[in-house]
Amino acid sequence: MRAAIFDMDGVLIDSEPLWRRAEKEVFGRVGITLTKEMCLGTMGLRLDEVVAYWYQEFPWTKKSPQQVEKEVLSAMHKLIAEEGEALRGVHETLKRLQDAGLMLAIASSSPFSLIEAVVNKLGIRDCFQTLCSADEDEFGKPDPAVYLRTADRLEVDPRECIVFEDSLLGVRSAKSAGMTVVAVPAADQYDDPRFQEADFKVRSLPEFSFDMM
Repeated sequence: MRAAIFDMDGVLIDSEPLWRRAEKEVFGRVGITLTKEMCLGTMGLRLDEVVAYWYQEFPWTKKSPQQVEKEVLSAMHKLIAEEGEALRGVHETLKRLQDAGLMLAIASSSPFSLIEAVVNKLGIRDCFQTLCSADEDEFGKPDPAVYLRTADRLEVDPRECIVFEDSLLGVRSAKSAGMTVVAVPAADQYDDPRFQEADFKVRSLPEFSFDMM
């Protein structure tokens, strides 16, 4: 392996609960009550795709979808700044992979502005050779575009990349790109049999070892 590529939300930062809070609050303003299960159903999608999905399911009239998207993103920036924390073992894992000679990158469904906010908040910006947002691609995850573009930026063969993902859509995206995938599901999703689509599965980043491969 020459490179390690990380999804961001739910892998590097404990932000999935923050996304749920932001989405519930903003969608509530247009009359849509989202449950945790509903939020989990769109986990891994780009924000514009999440908004488009719920607009198709429950069309609203109070605000444009674009305004709802802006409000969710604004809420997330505020929550990250105030409450964002690295998940267990993030800094140690990044150092371990760097010491092994791997290049590091992020390939996230989040907007680029939020990726920058997170890496700066966690103090890990200098760990990564490149940061990629699926916002720059025609299709988001599970399409492999963001992972293929990340490999291209690193100038490595996708088959020489290992990916860390917490969502099923992300796992499928990286697998479609021809990469080796380590699933790191949230505790309440760990036993979902669909994560068997990944090459490996761990409960947290510190559990990963090159001996698994």
